[in-house]
Amino acid sequence: DEGSNKDSYSPLSSREIEILDYIARGNSNKEIAKSLKISDQTVKNHITSILKKLAVNDRTAAVVHALRHGWIKIQDT
Repeated sequence: DEGSNKDSYSPLSSREIEILDYIARGNSNKEIAKSLKISDQTVKNHITSILKKLAVNDRTAAVVHALRHGWIKIQDT
């Protein structure tokens, strides 16, 4: 049904969604790691997992995918 653009099912964990949200706001891996108090490597691992689950090649494509499915929202600041 095209009318409902909210695809509530997400193959991603809440942490992965959170990381995508940070990426959508233009944060680097280092900035994300600092904000979430995790290591840069952990952020990279999450991103690798996100790309694999969504079958996309880069972070931008992952963000676009998440936005289209309504998993994340771009807030007007």
